[in-house]
Amino acid sequence: MGRITKAHGLKGGIKLELYTDDPDRRFTPGAVFTLQVPDDSPWSGKTIALDELRWYNSHPVAFFEGIADRSAAETLARAILWVEQDTEEETGEDDAWYDHQLVGLTVLRDGVQVGTVARVDHMPAQDLLAVDTESRGEVLVPFVAAIVPSVDLEAGTVTVTPPTGLFEDPEDMSRPETVTPAPDASADESSAPDSSAAESSAPESSAPDASARDSED
Repeated sequence: MGRITKAHGLKGGIKLELYTDDPDRRFTPGAVFTLQVPDDSPWSGKTIALDELRWYNSHPVAFFEGIADRSAAETLARAILWVEQDTEEETGEDDAWYDHQLVGLTVLRDGVQVGTVARVDHMPAQDLLAVDTESRGEVLVPFVAAIVPSVDLEAGTVTVTPPTGLFEDPEDMSRPETVTPAPDASADESSAPDSSAAESSAPESSAPDASARDSED
């Protein structure tokens, strides 16, 4: 549901980075969260209950039961908050899925399987699908509509349209668009001017032609 970033103020407030689009439903007083922390953390294996969620300058700040001061809040820094999720529950949104719904889906590119979703990484800029592939190991795919245009839970598939090179080497002979055409040697030979003829016909005062360069601006 979110990640604790750092303590806020002196009364136990904790700044959050939210992973949910519906904080008003998830972060209600009394909501209980499982903590993902290092094994040597005093919070390992424990849960924590929310007392209140407030907003300061558009940033969410949580107050949890039993966390009364800044020192206690600092022991929770960088903890990730999880909730028990009903696997049958829908998100209520047409374009949103829970992690457990995505993990295990077959990833298709041009109708061909390229891997399987192993997990979902929630990053500050965007979510990433970690895809296990046979040829390249783990591939991280930005979970955006331009690259992942379709998720079909009933079919158990995710369709991807990734940029060239994400799932294959820069020049993959199985995908022609990644291969740089080799120069045609015979064409070069047939079009090469005869040096003796060029020398005899070229005026002594003529300068070489300038090579034109296409602008990419």
